[in-house]
Amino acid sequence: MILLPYRRMQAVSYAHYWAYRRNPAFYDFEEIGGDCTNFASQCLYAGTGVMNFTPTFGWYYRSAEDRAPAWSGVEFFYNFLTRAESSPGPIATSSQNLTLARPGDMIQLLFEGDVFQHTPVVISADGSGDPSRIFVAAHSNDADCRPLDTYNYQRYRLLHIEGYFA
Repeated sequence: MILLPYRRMQAVSYAHYWAYRRNPAFYDFEEIGGDCTNFASQCLYAGTGVMNFTPTFGWYYRSAEDRAPAWSGVEFFYNFLTRAESSPGPIATSSQNLTLARPGDMIQLLFEGDVFQHTPVVISADGSGDPSRIFVAAHSNDADCRPLDTYNYQRYRLLHIEGYFA
């Protein structure tokens, strides 16, 4: 499979447009655990146009009842994006180095305990790695152009999108 370029600005445009709204093509999971990873998946899909329909371990959305766990679950999303095999869909590198953050990347946040709980989408980053200069959009406490350092998190992990396989 050939790694195709991620259309970062399409993902960012989607994030800006839907940050304070809900796309009626997708279920709003806000009342049943949060909508952040669903929103991140929608943005990522806007930048790739490819889903992976592998049962259980893929990354896809057909309806609220017919979707992969990775579409809306923080840890499943991470596991899918950082998979080792070349299969359809986006692929990412996990890093603690925020200087790598680019528009369209995801940053997962851990607020308490040992399981990450939030997936905002990077909409702007100046390459300095300074969390006050990385701006994100998110659902679940809807935000657009929110500085990363305004979240009260214990840890973060950057998901730098490398591209996608069709």
